Amino acid sequence: MAAAILVLLALPVVLAGLALAAGAAASLVIAARVAALHPPAGPFVPVAGGRLATLQAGPPDGVPVVLLHGAAANAADPMAGIGGLLADRGFRVIAFDRPGFGWSDRLGGAAAASPAAQARIIAEALAGMGVGPAVVFGHSWSGALALALALDHPERVAGLALAAPVAMPFPARRDALPWFWRLALSPPVAWLLSRTIGPPVALLYLDAAARNVFAPEAPVAVYRERARAALVLRPNTLLAGVQDLVALPAALAAQAPRYGALRVPTLIVSGAADPVVRPDAQAEPLAAAIPGARLVLLPGVGHMLHYTAPERLAEEVGRFAETAAGR
Repeated sequence: MAAAILVLLALPVVLAGLALAAGAAASLVIAARVAALHPPAGPFVPVAGGRLATLQAGPPDGVPVVLLHGAAANAADPMAGIGGLLADRGFRVIAFDRPGFGWSDRLGGAAAASPAAQARIIAEALAGMGVGPAVVFGHSWSGALALALALDHPERVAGLALAAPVAMPFPARRDALPWFWRLALSPPVAWLLSRTIGPPVALLYLDAAARNVFAPEAPVAVYRERARAALVLRPNTLLAGVQDLVALPAALAAQAPRYGALRVPTLIVSGAADPVVRPDAQAEPLAAAIPGARLVLLPGVGHMLHYTAPERLAEEVGRFAETAAGR
């Protein structure tokens, strides 16, 4: 009887171990297939401790426009959305994989999770390329990154073009999450899950995630392929995404009080129907905080405006970039 009870008590542990082992094997397969499907497609830029991956387009002597992608994405996301349109207008377009995303090295692990830390790395890369001041385009999470770049490395920034930016402080409400989600956000558990069941579970939800981020509009059919969306399924990238989201509230609380000191030309474009990053909570107060900022709200447009309204966004950014560059 005692032996049977011990077996029953041990059974959940054994099953959990088997599930993690199966998840780890599946994760290795998923990562290998994704890497083969979406290999590096642009030049790397060396920085201290590693390198950043880029996608580049347009004439080398054009006004430089730097594209910075949002959470759980990579350089192909903004490049495929509006990068080509800007290159066609004669701009030199440089899209970075943020540290830990796409094919860029993480360069510091969890310490690289803040916009300020990533801004330092991006500024170093731009300096090494001899680029700047440039017009810096930041979508969603990278609204905060572009702002950090302007605040801490103003010599690299001629203007800020922010699309659906996350920039204003918001409460870190972990207490509002179920206990198992709070557990999953702890560093050791996040590391374990990212290397076991995280990638196969994320694969199952990839289409649902696209529907959610495009809402209330329909997802663009070619989005997953053109944006290389599956690159997020790799363990290191999943972990980097969790670290970036967890670190963001504290980073914004420290950064936002400095926005009033910005004197760089700023354009803010947001979808008026964006339920992911609501303009009344982010774009509108940000425009009020930055002296001289121009706010454009697109009626009926959601969070992925660089895919659902690419021509209008490229027109706004291109006209702004020419003005910011003095042309």
